[in-house]
Amino acid sequence: MTPSPASRQPASLTASIPNFDPRQVPVIGTDSHLPAVPAAGQTPQALRARFAHPPRWQPEVRKEARFAPRTPAHAAVLVPLVLREELTVLLTQRTEQLSTHSGQVAFPGGRQDPEDADATATALREAQEEVGLDPGQVEVLGSLPVYETGTAFMVTPVVALVQPDAALYPNPYEVADVFEVPLRFLLDPAHHQRHRLHWQGLEREWFSMPYLDAGRERYIWGATAGMLRNFYRFMVA
Repeated sequence: MTPSPASRQPASLTASIPNFDPRQVPVIGTDSHLPAVPAAGQTPQALRARFAHPPRWQPEVRKEARFAPRTPAHAAVLVPLVLREELTVLLTQRTEQLSTHSGQVAFPGGRQDPEDADATATALREAQEEVGLDPGQVEVLGSLPVYETGTAFMVTPVVALVQPDAALYPNPYEVADVFEVPLRFLLDPAHHQRHRLHWQGLEREWFSMPYLDAGRERYIWGATAGMLRNFYRFMVA
């Protein structure tokens, strides 16, 4: 799926359509014809080198159709790559009481505060507030391009390596659960499902990356899946 005009942008629809369930929207295709990121490119050393000397590339998904009438706000998320024998991505399940993206799978992150020096400072602060991740356990590699959500957040994804023994203390108001997904799964486009929905006269598209975690489905979709798709494009460029 290439960058698309306003009528074909990925959508964050849960707040806009009553009882909307993204799992019920048919899959129109997967991208198993695209190459997965080689295992050799997913080591800590390879990732450090990639961010130190980034390739010429273009993100595939930049902007969702707007659903919120609010003024755009800057935000950042941490894309935490846990340094296990096989790298994993740390993700959260947001609680149902949050006003935006409630119940969805997300990266730790949030709105930029005036006191934050930059997007990296925002991502580290929010990760500490949400899941108790000590910034001293984090090695920041770099950032991906800004992703604009349908809820009017201009999100900078900050990619980092995280020590495997880092203690986590999830904030029960914001985080219902914390889990990890193998990086190799998320960087394999055979697991990237594409969806399309006609609604209010427009055609909206988005990615999902459902992951079976010990018998439980972790349904990754929307903004989180879009940023992961961009990460994939960065890694294969």
